[in-house]
Amino acid sequence: SSSMGGAARSQPATEAEKKLWPLLIILHGYGATGVVQDLLFGMSSERDRLGYIVATPDGLHDKTGKQFWNATDVCCDFDRKGIDDVAYIDAIIDDMADHYRIDRHQVFLVGHSNGGFMSHRYACERSELVAGFVSLAGDNYKDTGMYCKPTSPVAMLQVHGTKDEAVPYEGGTLGKQSLPSALETTRYWAGVGGCDQTGDTTAPRIDLEPDLADAETKVTRFGNCQKGGAAELWTIEGGSHVPNLYRPGWIEKTWAYLAKNPKK
Repeated sequence: SSSMGGAARSQPATEAEKKLWPLLIILHGYGATGVVQDLLFGMSSERDRLGYIVATPDGLHDKTGKQFWNATDVCCDFDRKGIDDVAYIDAIIDDMADHYRIDRHQVFLVGHSNGGFMSHRYACERSELVAGFVSLAGDNYKDTGMYCKPTSPVAMLQVHGTKDEAVPYEGGTLGKQSLPSALETTRYWAGVGGCDQTGDTTAPRIDLEPDLADAETKVTRFGNCQKGGAAELWTIEGGSHVPNLYRPGWIEKTWAYLAKNPKK
């Protein structure tokens, strides 16, 4: 190598150094924390094997001492503090990009309950930044015309138990506010992507919940997305608000959904 002189030092970076990493932002439920939510979802435990970087932020505390996100009109800024959590997630993405080689085409959110509502709000307001998101037991706004104005298609996956007593699968009201159903929520994002408005339920059922018999989860897919993105509803039949998620099945299946939908 001596004949090459100093050229060896300017050799190209290895593949590993050049790689850009997908970013998963875990958004916790009301009263939970980023770390606790990550334990439920298990995303960090598989990050090396599946190949992504995880951020587990914490919402601010309300007057009862519970951590929350100011997500939709339904949940969960109960003290009317008006916290700008959209700007906070902007800052998280920028901060992660300052410290790691983040692929800006693969920024994903995974939220539960209040965090699920927050993932919908963030996608409504920052659709150009979000490739996709998973919302477990958290819906979009009922009045999307007023509050949700995405400019870019997003891959969304709504996961919801039919026996959810906190955020009803069929929608209705939460507090004094109207809540869409899980199906309405999914169909909205299908519309954003120019997907079919009739859900296809022929896909194989999946096993997300070990406490429920067999493959309890029904897949409803809104395909043929003309504009881009994707939209699926995974209905956990008999599932509660806090399902016991089968791992690593939950992680692998949700990650596979997100990973195949980078931002175009």
